[in-house]
Amino acid sequence: MKFEPTISLYNRDCIETLLNLESNSIDFILTDPPYNLANFMKKRQTNLKRMRENFFGDAGWDESQSDDWIEFMKKFFSESNRVLKKEGTLIVFMSLIRVESVVKIAELHSFYYKTTGIWHKTNPMPRNMNLHFINSTEGWIYFINSGRTGTYNNDGKAIHDFIETSAATKKEKKHISHPTQKPLALMEHFIRLMSNQNDTILDTFMGSGTTGVAAKKLGRNFIGCEIEKNYYEAAKKRIDEQASDDNIIEITNLIGE
Repeated sequence: MKFEPTISLYNRDCIETLLNLESNSIDFILTDPPYNLANFMKKRQTNLKRMRENFFGDAGWDESQSDDWIEFMKKFFSESNRVLKKEGTLIVFMSLIRVESVVKIAELHSFYYKTTGIWHKTNPMPRNMNLHFINSTEGWIYFINSGRTGTYNNDGKAIHDFIETSAATKKEKKHISHPTQKPLALMEHFIRLMSNQNDTILDTFMGSGTTGVAAKKLGRNFIGCEIEKNYYEAAKKRIDEQASDDNIIEITNLIGE
């Protein structure tokens, strides 16, 4: 009998969602948290805003003060340690200038740092090309929870920490254009490598739902949360295209309601 993944979607805050999940219930956390760069980027010489209408710096969710961001990330890693199984994997996308801070915070909460890798976009926005290098890379950080080795399905092949894909395609953005949307091929790469069928994948910053689409496509259970209502609805539509409605558990209690 074919395994039908369970998809649970939460339209609420990341920390509140984590607090309501069972301990030792998640196999793999794959997520893209705020980088805390909006205020920094707004002060730089850049034509980013003109080139890209949905500039992440104007979204409001990436402009907290540095101390507030650090405290938030401490709560994130503390609760992630609780819900993630021992020797479970956590991968976060992160700006390279924040890597050291994130590693230090993660290590306080029993996460073992494995490596920092690079995602290279083959078709980056050609902004600032007459000012400096085109920004075509993003970092990702690989941790193991309370252990040193986790699931790693490389089949004996050497897998580099440099991953190259295009940015999210126009088709992937048909429901909504998210300013930091990751392409489906990228999330499939990590899910194949770091999890097994029937495992449960968690994305605490679901955005437009790419992780959920990849998880369903590859036969993994998925839990995703997104606080912004418009992104949540777009993510649900995307995941609905991969998952039957019978497997969707929609939880709509927003913060403040």
